[in-house]
Amino acid sequence: MPPSSGQRDSLLKDLGLARAPQPSYSQLLDQLKAGKVKELLLSPSNREVSVTYADGSRTRVPVFSNDQVLLRTAQEARVPLTVRDDRQDQATASLVSNGLLLLLLFGGLALLLRRSAQVANRAMGFGRSKARVAEPEASVAVRFEDVAGIKEAKEELQEVVTFLKEPERFTAVGARIPKGVLLVGPPGTGKTLLAKAIAGEAGVPFFSMAASEFVELFVGVGASRVRDLFRQAKEKAPCIIFIDEIDAVGRQRGAGIGGGNDEREQTLNQLLTEMDGFAENSGVILLAATNRPDVLDAALMRPGRFDRRIHVDLPDRKGREEILAVHARSRPLDPEVCLADWASRTPGFSGADLSNLLNEAAILTARRERASIDDLAISDALERITMGLTAAPLQDSAKKRLIAYHEIGHALITTLLPQADDLDKVTLLPRAGGIGGFARTMPDEEVLDSGLISKAYLEARMVMAMGGRAAELVVFGPSEITQGASSDLEQVSRIAREMVTRYGFSSLGPLSLEGDGAEVFLGRDWLRSEPHHSQKTGNRIDAQVQQLARTALNEAVALLQPRRDLMDLLVNQLIEQETIEGSAFRALVESFEQSQKTTVCSI
Repeated sequence: MPPSSGQRDSLLKDLGLARAPQPSYSQLLDQLKAGKVKELLLSPSNREVSVTYADGSRTRVPVFSNDQVLLRTAQEARVPLTVRDDRQDQATASLVSNGLLLLLLFGGLALLLRRSAQVANRAMGFGRSKARVAEPEASVAVRFEDVAGIKEAKEELQEVVTFLKEPERFTAVGARIPKGVLLVGPPGTGKTLLAKAIAGEAGVPFFSMAASEFVELFVGVGASRVRDLFRQAKEKAPCIIFIDEIDAVGRQRGAGIGGGNDEREQTLNQLLTEMDGFAENSGVILLAATNRPDVLDAALMRPGRFDRRIHVDLPDRKGREEILAVHARSRPLDPEVCLADWASRTPGFSGADLSNLLNEAAILTARRERASIDDLAISDALERITMGLTAAPLQDSAKKRLIAYHEIGHALITTLLPQADDLDKVTLLPRAGGIGGFARTMPDEEVLDSGLISKAYLEARMVMAMGGRAAELVVFGPSEITQGASSDLEQVSRIAREMVTRYGFSSLGPLSLEGDGAEVFLGRDWLRSEPHHSQKTGNRIDAQVQQLARTALNEAVALLQPRRDLMDLLVNQLIEQETIEGSAFRALVESFEQSQKTTVCSI
């Protein structure tokens, strides 16, 4: 139980710590005269006096700074009065405050000096190379066995690695090491991966950086970085320098308005000098990658600078299977998954596309809480990559039936034409971006590998593209056609114009009347952007393009018109199942065609 206030005051009084009520100044003088005060402690700086009474209690009373009355009264009452010397306390406080101020001042000065040194270091380091160096003893995980689908490119680069490891084999017969190797190919084919494999296999220092890291805002920085890069490389020769996306600094000179003395061209000039100039540059191989070799400067491409140009093309079917096998090492695949089948279903895919395919399939597998990646996950991932994300299914309505006829028109013509690509699947499941359904085909592998496209193949593609519009004409009539065939018409127009102007597949003759449509260099070709033919020839080109498009539409209508019953059957099947695989679709069409032949024969 806590003590009462009276008990607490009595206890403090016994200990000599009791605090008396604070009297006024006049009361203090009266208490001094009455002999109630035991002693006084005066603090001039605080203008107060500490009073100790005879009963042991204490209090503080404000006084004047030079209070003579208090001094005389205490003297007359014979009360001891002690004056506290506060000068030492004030000096200590002043010393502490001044010390803190000096500390802050010196700290700020040191911070400013440090920042100035950093700015100076950055200014002095602008011209230094930012290349990343992989030493021979560094652990580079990528090896040549990790690179699949580009066998020819690997063999060429393995020869370069052998040259670095055993140069005496080549120098004995007078061969010299190539100064530069240019990797050329579409994006995602494995150019950078090949460079990493060389870093893991060569056993020599490997410098790597992007071409965009050479160019800065300040003039001369890019050239300085090129000099510093080759200086470091020569010190560690033999070694390899890898520059990714070299077209960022290697574009043709003199293509800008007003000439070419800008920072990029100075950087290119320095690079040309370092590769093959007056100074000897033996033991340093420059490895570069680009997907735009057509824009590179001619001086950069000559022998002595880039001695070899290695094409890293899209993989064929066997190469795609090998790439899928490489990426499947770290992923649990279902035993029923056949990588050869998926390689055949992904023509035109690059290595990066195939890696993304298995990654998306793994994501879908994890989302579905399954232990292994099956064919369904890979199929859904393929559609997600090629067609986009799935949207909400269409409800049974006139719109769904119209889309079904449109897609059945594409799929049926693809099945009927022997020159067309094989049908993979037709579906009514919509995709993000306004795609209500699609009929997906598998391009002919032989056409892709050979790179030779026949006139019959292009005509079949135009007829297949017109299948949707033809189905709308046959079923709903000319007044009920929709804008759903807009993308198909764009494809037909592009194919027809290329047939007329580039391939000579028209009555105009074997003439190339237009270029490939690539963008031009501003200042070099902008005055020659007009077509290289007369207006009369242009009118004839337009007439030929229109004729090819009308012919394709008429042929599509001619194929669908007598098969109206088959279209109705396929549409009902598609609406019921929402997706029909290519093999099942071909079986339905073949069964109907056989029944029609049997009926005709019996008649």
